Amino acid sequence: MFPDCRQKRIDLNTERKQTQKDKQRHAHVFQRSFGKFQVLGSLYCTCGIAFARMGLCCSETKEKTLGMLTHWKQFKRMLNRELTHLSEMSRSGNQVSEFISNTFLDKQNELELPCPMAKTRERKKRPHHQTQIEGQGTLTQISGVRKFSHSAGLQGSSISRFGVKTDQEDLLSKDLENINKWGLNIFRVAEHSHNRPLTCTMYTIFQERDLMNTFKIPTDTFVTFMMTLEAHYHSDVEYHNSLHAADVAQSTHILLSTPALDAVFTDLEILAAIFAAAIHDVDHPGVSNQFLINTNSELALMYNDESVLENHHLAVGFKLLQEDNCDIFQNLTKKERQSLRRMVIDMVLATDMSKHMSLLADLKTMVETKKVTSSGVLLLDNYTDKIQVMRNMVHCADLSNPTKSLDLYRQWTDRIMNEFSHQGDREREKGMEISPMCDKHTASVEKSQVGFIDYIVHPLWETWADLVHPDAQDILDTLEDNRNWYQSMIPQRPSPPFCTGDGEGDGEGGHRFQFELTLDDEQDGEMGVEECERGTEEGWSPVDQGGV
Repeated sequence: MFPDCRQKRIDLNTERKQTQKDKQRHAHVFQRSFGKFQVLGSLYCTCGIAFARMGLCCSETKEKTLGMLTHWKQFKRMLNRELTHLSEMSRSGNQVSEFISNTFLDKQNELELPCPMAKTRERKKRPHHQTQIEGQGTLTQISGVRKFSHSAGLQGSSISRFGVKTDQEDLLSKDLENINKWGLNIFRVAEHSHNRPLTCTMYTIFQERDLMNTFKIPTDTFVTFMMTLEAHYHSDVEYHNSLHAADVAQSTHILLSTPALDAVFTDLEILAAIFAAAIHDVDHPGVSNQFLINTNSELALMYNDESVLENHHLAVGFKLLQEDNCDIFQNLTKKERQSLRRMVIDMVLATDMSKHMSLLADLKTMVETKKVTSSGVLLLDNYTDKIQVMRNMVHCADLSNPTKSLDLYRQWTDRIMNEFSHQGDREREKGMEISPMCDKHTASVEKSQVGFIDYIVHPLWETWADLVHPDAQDILDTLEDNRNWYQSMIPQRPSPPFCTGDGEGDGEGGHRFQFELTLDDEQDGEMGVEECERGTEEGWSPVDQGGV
């Protein structure tokens, strides 16, 4: 009577057998990497499968949906235990836990943190003048856009080989021979291009992919736009500058070329992904979204505290196209421009790190339901699937530093820690509570990187590697080697104890960070903090497994 339902049940049985094989393969990989991911990975997998089976016949949909929500709550509770136990181990562990939670978890959907103790709240109270809006200006204008005269200098003159004038062209040429290899040394590119890494990297990528001919982009217009864009990255910001933009753009270029994605994306989609990577941090001020929100900045007011910087990067990036001789999309049709803009907005907004867990869950679902051709190429037959892969691709490129060679990774680490320290100094000057990992006196570089890899980078890249299997195995191997190096560099001595609410401890006055998951039903709610405090009883804490 219901042939479709019966067929779906048959398909489901087949899928379950295959899923069991996949689980065994995943378990083997997790065990080889880090023990604790056997638990987290299993839950990721279960959540993904539950989402995939949403297409079951009506009589089973409700049951499967409820199961999916249960597994997702279990995963959140498990992550909660991990981070809570980490925060209890030491002051540096507490900072790492708080940083991961504040940066990579969307508080609106994931966590509800208890208010600090009364004593701490009174001590941290901000002066009255800090409630005033920083950087008064006209909200109807896009701040940060400045006038430059690159176009006049290019008109009537020949374009250099790599789009920039340099007296070290031979050295730059040797550097850019690796444009199609993972781990291009972007620091040498900057050195040999007179600090124009983004312009010459993008110029080389567009030449390599023949995008300027495909979309009829005038060469002088392209160079003018790229030089203008690069000038809007702040050279005095340690990490989020044009070096980082060039690195993410080149990494995106490589990920687009992975064999599993061969001929999957159209030229327009490739153009959108590389453009999104190039503009994704333009005019970054070197502080976090939360800092801008806490200081009532003009940007936070303009974008209503939601993905503040990401919205600003998009606004500046598209606004620069309107500058003189900067419209590199002038020969696109109206439909192409609209489609490109839609894709770029999707990808840049996905670089908001608070969306990380949602992106990872979606990617895991895609892995468990992926379809491939006989040659191993992914089948993505609709916009939703394509943009999901593209969002995660740029997100992976944005979090790719730990997957590069150790010498490059360490340079990026030094830069981001310096940027964090500068934000912490500003917060200290304003009498604000210093953000996690931003206090240069207490932050542990080694522990921060081990925690960053264990909880954020490795789960993301392992899932990406599953999607494009076996193309990213070398990247995963490098990631694990780098993680082990930072683990070996952690000083083997006890960290300073916490300051408790009674004033005991190291006298720093810091309070221990607590985690409490927001669950939908009363029973789950009762299991919140109490269950987290029992995390070590399960015997699988990060410390037990060689983690942070």
